[in-house]
Amino acid sequence: MHSTLIVARMELGSAAEVGRLFAEFDRSDMPGRMGTRRRQLFAYRGLYFHLQDFDEENGGERIEEAKTDPRFIGISQDLKPFIQAYDPATWRSPADAMAQRFYHWTSQ
Repeated sequence: MHSTLIVARMELGSAAEVGRLFAEFDRSDMPGRMGTRRRQLFAYRGLYFHLQDFDEENGGERIEEAKTDPRFIGISQDLKPFIQAYDPATWRSPADAMAQRFYHWTSQ
């Protein structure tokens, strides 16, 4: 399994609406199209953490392919009032918001 973690800023008090938007999105076939196996959203003091698990290493490639789908474009637009880039000066794409894993452990 492959995981990605996106870090951004989130408007305080917007977790319920962000969760609702993703619940609606995840009821569609989009997670399957992108290869998403699991999605978890976290909030901490104005920060937003979006953990996505994929069956395959190429999850990022499948997301890139899905970016032209109107549903992907729609959720991206719907989230804009609530989610902002962690560092707007350096943000060009979601890849610029992905945390880099530096340690991993799994039980046997």
